[in-house]
Amino acid sequence: MSAHDWPHDPDGEQGSEGRRKYGHAVLVKKVDEDEDFPLRAGDYREEFGDHPIRLDADTVVSVDDIFEHIDDDTEFSDIVAFHKAIGETMRDNGYWTYEGSDAFTRTRG
Repeated sequence: MSAHDWPHDPDGEQGSEGRRKYGHAVLVKKVDEDEDFPLRAGDYREEFGDHPIRLDADTVVSVDDIFEHIDDDTEFSDIVAFHKAIGETMRDNGYWTYEGSDAFTRTRG
């Protein structure tokens, strides 16, 4: 999918908020903790499947790309269950780019 095929700009306010949010954060901001749970994976995928998710400075994938690894009948009881399942599938399938704070620090000699 090219940058021009997305339903909205991957880096606009509906996407990664001008590159301020990536991956997991973009997925989670699409749900309301108080109103959307329990949430069925297939319902989320149906509503947002063609939406862009910026994983890092160079990579944009669709929600559908990430959710293809989650059974549509999976039900998330709350936002914590959603966070855990999304994080796990992103790590297991190469969509997780954050390597922890150690990757962003330098040791000074």
